[in-house]
Amino acid sequence: MIWLWVMLAAALTVAGMVWLGRLPAAARPLAGAAVMLGLAGYALQGSPALPGKPVAAPAEPEGFGDAIADQRQGMADRFGPAAQWLGMSDGFARTGKTEFAAQTLQQGLARYPDNVDLWVGLGNALVAHGGGVMSPAAALAFDEAAKRDPTHPAPPFFAGLALAQGGDLKGAEAVWSELLARSPADAPWRGDLEMRLAQLRQALGSQLPPATPEAP
Repeated sequence: MIWLWVMLAAALTVAGMVWLGRLPAAARPLAGAAVMLGLAGYALQGSPALPGKPVAAPAEPEGFGDAIADQRQGMADRFGPAAQWLGMSDGFARTGKTEFAAQTLQQGLARYPDNVDLWVGLGNALVAHGGGVMSPAAALAFDEAAKRDPTHPAPPFFAGLALAQGGDLKGAEAVWSELLARSPADAPWRGDLEMRLAQLRQALGSQLPPATPEAP
């Protein structure tokens, strides 16, 4: 039955080239030969009689390489002047155009130079453009964001995430520990931060210095 459909598709292909494509008579034998060559290759290598076997999508790797655009944890301004630029930048980043993603945020910063979310977004875009490594330019962007609002959680959160992604687990642990210490108990990002910090400390294991005992 499969071969019947294959032959029908081949016949429709030839007919389409002849009538719809107005293929010249002199070129028709060559077109027919091309179709027959394709059928011969399928006959040699194809296996139409085999049952289908769906393949499950590969599992996401564990660790700290989460998609940055989806992990703002309510820290970004979704409806302010930064939202438009962040949305466009995320669109470029999802298609692998990390350079355009960074350039888009630079254009946004030209209009809103003191916007914390745009500086954080630029840092994230530069990290993505650098293959997940915290470059000096990305670190500068996070620092500029922190200067604009030292109490904003996004700059240290994403700076720590970038450090962890790049393999600097101790640096990430130090940044996130400081952020957790100053985060309110009801902060919407606190639970996620505590989970990530616990995973980070577990990965570090004995590399961390012993905790200082509290004074009685």
